[in-house]
Amino acid sequence: METVLSGLATGFGVALHPLNLSLVMIGCFAGTLIGALPGLGPINGVAILLPIAYGLGLPPESALILLAGIYYGAEYGGRISSILLNVPGDASAVMTTLDGHPMALKGQAGRALSLSAVASFFGGTLAVILITMFGPLLAAFAVTFSPADYVALMVFAFASLASLVGKSMVKTLLGALIGLMLATIGIDANTGVPRYTFGLPDILAGIDFLIVVVGLFGMAELLHLVEQQVAGKLKSLPVDKTFVRMKDLALAKWTILRSSLIGFFIGVLPGTGASVASAVAYGTEKRAAGVDGEKFGTGDVRGLAAPESANNASAGGAMVPMLTLGIPGSGTTAILLGALLMFNVQPGPLMFEQRPEIVWGLIASMYLGNVALLLINLPLVGLFARVLTIPQRYLTPLIAILAFIGIYSIVGNPFDLYLITLLGVFGWILRKLDFALAPVILGFVLGSLFEDNLRRALSISGGDWSILVGDWKSVSLYILALVVVAVPIWMARRARKAAQAAAGSERM
Repeated sequence: METVLSGLATGFGVALHPLNLSLVMIGCFAGTLIGALPGLGPINGVAILLPIAYGLGLPPESALILLAGIYYGAEYGGRISSILLNVPGDASAVMTTLDGHPMALKGQAGRALSLSAVASFFGGTLAVILITMFGPLLAAFAVTFSPADYVALMVFAFASLASLVGKSMVKTLLGALIGLMLATIGIDANTGVPRYTFGLPDILAGIDFLIVVVGLFGMAELLHLVEQQVAGKLKSLPVDKTFVRMKDLALAKWTILRSSLIGFFIGVLPGTGASVASAVAYGTEKRAAGVDGEKFGTGDVRGLAAPESANNASAGGAMVPMLTLGIPGSGTTAILLGALLMFNVQPGPLMFEQRPEIVWGLIASMYLGNVALLLINLPLVGLFARVLTIPQRYLTPLIAILAFIGIYSIVGNPFDLYLITLLGVFGWILRKLDFALAPVILGFVLGSLFEDNLRRALSISGGDWSILVGDWKSVSLYILALVVVAVPIWMARRARKAAQAAAGSERM
C-alpha cells in the first residue's frame, strides 16, 4: 500500500504540472469533439493526433497524457451523436443508442446526456481506482486466457445477445448472424482464398467497421428521415431543459456499479474492447431488471447507464495489460503502445520501477481527466441538446455530410461511399422489417474475434476440438452462456403458465 501511495504522489506531481494539466484539458476536450463525430471514435482520434503529439517535442509522459486524454474523451463524446442522432460514434456507443435516442425523442435529450456523463464519470473513475490497486495482479490473470478461453467468452457474448434487444429473439439472433456473415467477407487469413468478394478488389481486405456502422446506422437513419419527410410525417423533435435527477441516479446506482465492474474486467482482457463490455453489461442489466427489463429499449435510464459506465470502465481496464505487460488491451491502447515505443520506452513490469513518472503520471492524469470531462460536459448538455432544434429537413443533409466526409477522410476510397449507401439501404430495410441493428453490428465486431481465436485454438491442438472445453475458465463461460439463454426462456414460460392459470380462475 505504501508503494501505491508513493507512486500516486509521484504521479500527481507529474500530472499537476501546468503543462501536463493543460494537456489533460486539451486532450479531453478534443477527444469529446472527435468522439461526437460519427465513425471517428477513439482509435482514429488517437491515430490522427499521434504525429502531432510526437512532433511537438513533448516528453514521453506529457505526450502519453495528451493521447490518453483524447482516448477517454472520445469514449465520452461517442454518446453525443448516439443519443441525439441515433448514429453511434464507434462500436462501444452502439448500445447507447438503444435507450439514449428514445429518451431524446421524448424530449429528454438533456437528461440522457447528463446521465450518460455521470455514468461515464463513475465507470472511468472506478476503473482508475482498480488500476491503482490491482493492476499488475489483474494483468497476470488476464494473460492466462488462452485462445480457447476467448472462444468461450465470445460464445457467452453471443448468448447475451439472445435477449439483448428487440422484441423477437429469432430476429435478434438472425441480426447477429448477418453481422457474422459480413465479418467473413475478404481474404481468408489462413488459406488466402477470397470469401464472398464477388470479384470486387475493393473488399478483398474485408469491410472496415466504420463502413458498417456508418452505413447501417447513419445512412439508414438518413433514409428513415427522408421517408418520413416524403410521407409528410416529419415532426420537430421536442427539446426541453431536462437534466439528470437524483431519482434517476437512485434507480441506476447498482446498474452503474455492476456495469463498471463488468466493463473493467472485460477491458483487462487483451483484444476484447469496449464493444464487448457494453453489450455484456446491457444484457446483464436487462436480465437483472426482471419484468422491468421489457422497458429497456424504450428510454430506460438503466439501459443508458449500463453501456455508458461499462465502456468507460473498459477503456481504463484496457490500460492495465499495456502498462504492466506491454500487451495492448484494445486497438487504441495498441496505438498508445506504439507511442511509447516511439519514445524508446518499453512497457512492462519494469516500467513501474524504471519510469515511474510515466506510469504514475498517466494514472494520476486519468483521475484528473475524468473530473475534467464531467466539468466540461455537464455545462454543455444544453448546447448539445439544441442540435435537436435544427429542423429535420436540415438535419438530414447534415447526417449525410458527416457520414460521407467522415468515411472518405479516414478510408480515402470512393468505393466505400457506394458501400455505405448500399448498407444504408439494407439497414433501412431491416428497420422496416422490425430488426434491431445493434445485434448486426455486434455480430460483425465479435465475429472477427471469434474466428481468429477459434483458428488459433485449433492450430494449437492440431485440430482437436476438445481444447475448447479443456480449461475451467472456458467451461465456466459455457455454463454461463447456457444459463443466460435458458433462464429467460424458463421465466417466460413460467409467466405464461401463471397468466393462463389466473385467467382460468377468473372464468370460474
